[in-house]
Amino acid sequence: MNAADVMTSPAVVVNPATTVRSASATLGEHGFSALPVVDDEGRLVGIVSGTDLLQASGTPAIADGPVSEVMRRPVISAPMTATPSELTATMLSQRLRCLPIVTDGQMLVGVVSRGDLLRILTPEDAVLAARVEIALRAYSGAPRWTVDVQDGEVNVTGRFADEAERKIVEALVRTVPGVRESSVAS
Repeated sequence: MNAADVMTSPAVVVNPATTVRSASATLGEHGFSALPVVDDEGRLVGIVSGTDLLQASGTPAIADGPVSEVMRRPVISAPMTATPSELTATMLSQRLRCLPIVTDGQMLVGVVSRGDLLRILTPEDAVLAARVEIALRAYSGAPRWTVDVQDGEVNVTGRFADEAERKIVEALVRTVPGVRESSVAS
C-alpha cells in the first residue's frame, strides 16, 4: 500500500490568483485544514492553511488579495510511492494536517489527511469496538462492560443489573453499523 492507495484524489485546490476570501469559503465549505495551491499546469506551488486564511481575513486589503500573498512555500509533499508509515512520519515530524501527493514533476495528484491515515492504520474491529463502547456509554453513563470484536463479531461481557438490562445491551449492540453478530454475557 502506498500514497496512491490512501490519498483523496482529485484534490480540491486553488490557484495563486484566487482571492483569500474565496479560498476561505472553499476551505470552510469542504471542511479541510489546508488547500494546495497549483499553477495553471497543475504543479504544486504552495499551500494555504486555515490559520493563514484566518490571519489574512482580518485585514481587508489582504482578504481581497490573492492567495499567493499568504500561501506557504516551499511545500512539504510526498511521492505517490510513499508508504503509510512514511506519510505518517512526515506528517507527525512536520506537524502537518494534510500532505500533498505529487509526481516527479511536482504535479499534484492528491492529498493525504490525518483522517485518511487513521482509516487505514486503525483496524476495522478496533473502530467497531469503539463505536459499540460509545453506544454503551451513552446508555449507561459510564464504561461498565468489556467489548471484544473479532471479524465484526461483537462480544460484550460484564455484570448486568438483570436479564432485562442484558437484553437492552444486546439490542443496543445490534444497532451499531458494522456489527455482524453479537453476544452479551455476564
